[in-house]
Amino acid sequence: MTRAYVGVGANVGDRERTIRAALQALPAVVAVSQLRETEPVGVIDQPRFLNGAAALETELSPRELLEVLLGVERELGRERRERWGPRTIDLDLLLYGGETIEEPGLTVPHPRLHERRFTLEPLLDLDPELVIPGRGRVADVLAELD
Repeated sequence: MTRAYVGVGANVGDRERTIRAALQALPAVVAVSQLRETEPVGVIDQPRFLNGAAALETELSPRELLEVLLGVERELGRERRERWGPRTIDLDLLLYGGETIEEPGLTVPHPRLHERRFTLEPLLDLDPELVIPGRGRVADVLAELD
């Protein structure tokens, strides 16, 4: 079993209800962070997001887990129209054990994880000692943003 961390977010419709539905659809969720209101990044002329993270214990490979995440997004009405645009649900594979993965369509740790408070704070909720491969402890990376 591998501990994987998934970022969750939404800014269209009933955000909390959609996030809860996504979490219920994910396999083997063992912990969920507090959800936070956050400002949009990239395209700023859109509604505020509700963001959090979940820890999963999985036997799925990283690629298989990514496919599950994309399938849940589709089931919950996610349409990919505009990069960083509004979305009903966003599920990102942030970390997969201590692995570093560089494949077409799959980069772990998530490539902008270390730059985003809205992903780092929920990870800190889940595990204060969590380490981002190649970056260090989440707490230290978050402190560097201040």
